[in-house]
Amino acid sequence: MTFYLVLKYLHVIGAAVLLGTGAGIAFFMLLAHRTGKAQTIAAVAQIVVVADFVFTASAVVVQPITGYLLMRELGVPFSEGWIALSLILYLVTGAFWLPVVWIQMRMRDLAREAAARGTALPDAYHRLFRAWFWSGFPAFASVMAIIWLMIAKPAFPA
Repeated sequence: MTFYLVLKYLHVIGAAVLLGTGAGIAFFMLLAHRTGKAQTIAAVAQIVVVADFVFTASAVVVQPITGYLLMRELGVPFSEGWIALSLILYLVTGAFWLPVVWIQMRMRDLAREAAARGTALPDAYHRLFRAWFWSGFPAFASVMAIIWLMIAKPAFPA
C-alpha cells in the first residue's frame, strides 16, 4: 500500500467521522430536547460533549494534516480553486463548531441544574438551544460541500 493511499484513506475516514458525528450529535440532541425532560437532556448532552471531544476534535486535527500531506504528495497548490474553497468552508465549519461545543456544555449544565432542582428548563437553555440548532445548518452544509469538492475536484475559471 502506498503512502498516498494511506493518506487518502485517513482523510476519507476523517471526513466520514466529521459528517457522521455531527449528524449523530444533532439527532440525539434534538430528540433529547424534544422530550422536554431536563434529566434526559443532561444525560444526552453529557454523552454528546464527550463524543465531540473524542471524535469530532480528533477528525478536526487529522483532516488538515492529511489534506496538506495529500496536496504535497500530488503537487497540488493551495491556490487550486477547489482546495481554496474547501479551506474557506473548513474555517466556516470551525467558526460554527467551536461555539457549539461551548453551547452544548452550557446546555448540559443548565439541564443538570434544572434536573437537580426539579424545575423546568430555564429560558437561557431555550435561547442556547435555538443558537445551537441554527448553527448546525451552515456547519453541516459546509462539511457536505467540502466532501463534494473533495470528490468532484471542480475546475474554477481563472
